Amino acid sequence: MTVLSPAPSGLQEGVLLHELNRRVSNGVAFAIDLVSAAAIRVEATEAKRALSDVVELLHGYADVHRALAMPAGDTLIHAATSIRKLGGGMRRAVLDRMNIQLAFATQSIALQPERCWHLALIVHELVMHAARHACFDARPGQIKIKLTRNGALVNCVILDNGSRPARDVSDRELRIARDIARALGGRIEQGFGTEFTSIVLSFPLTKRERDANWTIATRRIKAPRRTRAIAPNAAALVSRQTADALGGLLTLSHPTDAP
Repeated sequence: MTVLSPAPSGLQEGVLLHELNRRVSNGVAFAIDLVSAAAIRVEATEAKRALSDVVELLHGYADVHRALAMPAGDTLIHAATSIRKLGGGMRRAVLDRMNIQLAFATQSIALQPERCWHLALIVHELVMHAARHACFDARPGQIKIKLTRNGALVNCVILDNGSRPARDVSDRELRIARDIARALGGRIEQGFGTEFTSIVLSFPLTKRERDANWTIATRRIKAPRRTRAIAPNAAALVSRQTADALGGLLTLSHPTDAP
């Protein structure tokens, strides 16, 4: 009798994760179909509205689940695109319902698939942590995700306009995020103020990522820009707006995307 040797543990884990993701996705889709059918059948206006709201909520969580799925293949992924898709799902599922605005300030950064997945897992946990614990003191809630690269270092900042008192238990709740950050070779640090809280994830690029991002930045610098003629009376306004925009981009809070 032939005895089959077990597959490598890494392969098993990957297969199991993809299978788990498929089953959860199918379960959520089935739930959406059931609730949608119930919303169609029911006649009472309030019940129909409530069921439709549940359908929208489930669609939001489905978006988040898809954004957090373990990627397949080995092709580098644009982290900014991944984070924005994840943010769209979080808005639909949670943040809009909590009246919390989510904003982005992201640079184009290419990451290896598994590392981009790790980044998305951390960002999701940090944003949800801010939404759960921020004390906005009657101010409109705001959370901002800022993703930048400074040479070979990636910085991801989750900034909200909440105050400190509700953050006393945060360190214990961020343990998993810190563990994932260590897997990236990075760390997480927190900052508190009277009307803001910031959590900063920093991690280095791998050699493959450094080479790819250097190539992307070099091509962007060398690429010719298309120009179009503008009316003489608009030239001064355009020049003034360009100067203002560059002034904002070249401040220390907005590092350039140089290799």
